[in-house]
Amino acid sequence: MVSSTGSTAQDESPPTTAAADLRRDQMLEAAAALIAERGFSDTRISDVARRSGASPALVIYYFGTKDKLLTEALRWSEISFYETVEEMLAETPALRDRLEMLVRMTCVPERKGEVRSSWGLWFDLWAQAFRHPQVSKDREDLDNRWRDMIVRVVREGVGAGDIAKVDAKGFAVAWSALIDGLAIQVALEDPEVDPERAFTIAMDFASQALDLPRRSRSRRR
Repeated sequence: MVSSTGSTAQDESPPTTAAADLRRDQMLEAAAALIAERGFSDTRISDVARRSGASPALVIYYFGTKDKLLTEALRWSEISFYETVEEMLAETPALRDRLEMLVRMTCVPERKGEVRSSWGLWFDLWAQAFRHPQVSKDREDLDNRWRDMIVRVVREGVGAGDIAKVDAKGFAVAWSALIDGLAIQVALEDPEVDPERAFTIAMDFASQALDLPRRSRSRRR
């Protein structure tokens, strides 16, 4: 979370090159934190400017509209997620282990009682996408990236001989939709769908859809 750096410079000029990239990232980090804390409707351009130490005019210069700021903040927050996933996939060869990791990273909070900050961003993105065509297009791009990763994981599992050839794309569409729904229930603390149950539901579906081999007793935790 980014703390406020104090008063803003109202006559601030747009920086250039590396400084511009850093300034933009500071605004996106501030926007992501604020939207996760307050929700999209209660986050103002001026709030983002104040927390990032910029002027409202500079935030508008970079992003144009609050809708665009929302989608760009979510894209920014997803960068670290995908970087972490790629690192873990590189260290995790077996398909079942890889799928379990993806479920834990999306449906299971980091700590008990804590809601992933990215969930709050996604909730607001879905709400805005329902009424705004451009936000809807951005939502589609983000979802496609997630599905493409699942497709790649499944196809690599086929290539490694973990499972027989399957419709990886069809599985990715169904499984990602299931995980979205489970994540919502976990985030809203539905008493019938806690993180453990969400994990079990997601992996039961994957096991049946992909005909995953059972985990050997020696490897069970």
